[in-house]
Amino acid sequence: MKMENLIRIGVFYDGNFFYHVSNYYLSFHQRRTRISIGGLHNFIRHEVAKTEGCPVEYCQIVDAHYFRGRLRASEASQRGDLLLKERQFDDVLIREGVTTHYLPLGPDGEKGIDVWFALESYESALHKNFDVTVLVASDGDFLPLVRKLNTLGTRVMLLGWDFCYRDISGCDRETKTSQALLDEVTYPIMMQQVINDRSRKDDLVVNGLFLNPMESFSRIRPHHVEEVSVYKQEERFSGLDDQVSETGIIFSLKDGYGFIKPDSGGATVFFHHSVIRHAGFDDLKQEDRVSFQIAYSEKGPSAVHVERADRSCITFSEH
Repeated sequence: MKMENLIRIGVFYDGNFFYHVSNYYLSFHQRRTRISIGGLHNFIRHEVAKTEGCPVEYCQIVDAHYFRGRLRASEASQRGDLLLKERQFDDVLIREGVTTHYLPLGPDGEKGIDVWFALESYESALHKNFDVTVLVASDGDFLPLVRKLNTLGTRVMLLGWDFCYRDISGCDRETKTSQALLDEVTYPIMMQQVINDRSRKDDLVVNGLFLNPMESFSRIRPHHVEEVSVYKQEERFSGLDDQVSETGIIFSLKDGYGFIKPDSGGATVFFHHSVIRHAGFDDLKQEDRVSFQIAYSEKGPSAVHVERADRSCITFSEH
């Protein structure tokens, strides 16, 4: 292969955005697993090959960088095994050839990391002559960076996501990629469309975007969101009485959550997949009978300790 035929790719991660997306796929999407760094890089190479019209072996990631604000070691050490989890994820990044850039989180959160991201991206594209710069980001603040990269003749690929979900407190959340950013880049790719495309359900490159579900639970959890067990989640509620249980039927099931219609009547009750006992979320079906307890938070009531009434019939699943 001649070097002049090589498509040189640089990849730059907004770390906070990437982990928000990865956490969504683990906790709220039917995939129930995290995004694989190696799988994402393989996907990028295939997408660049398709858009540039060349064989995938001619498309190589020659540089990759990850930017994130994170807690100081003294603060992280007071949060359980957070330091270990951060080190485990660092090991993943090192194995995949990704250079890490961290700044300490201040009282107002991340400060300066976006500027560092933009400067490093531009300088690397300038001196390393990337043919394609890939941004894993969503913030419209990166628009000036994209315009600067365009002046260098570097094609810019953006991996963006739009999705919405209901969190464990019952609040609706939405993530949306800046339209201005999408309009300015050379190759805009909305990843949720690729992942949810049923015509690609057997595509090895798309399926390779995700870790094996068991790996997701043995590897690092996202450290910008406090990861807690089912029981710790319940400690955040008030009004939970371990002696009082209710029964009902599952009224509806969504991606990672559902609603129960209590036998006692009244409104349906929200539940998150993490509070299911003795079964996996995918073992549940609409109109299954369940027992549960009601917990109250500032967002209102929700069901915890959710358990199928016919436990003996359950096939256990690992997630």
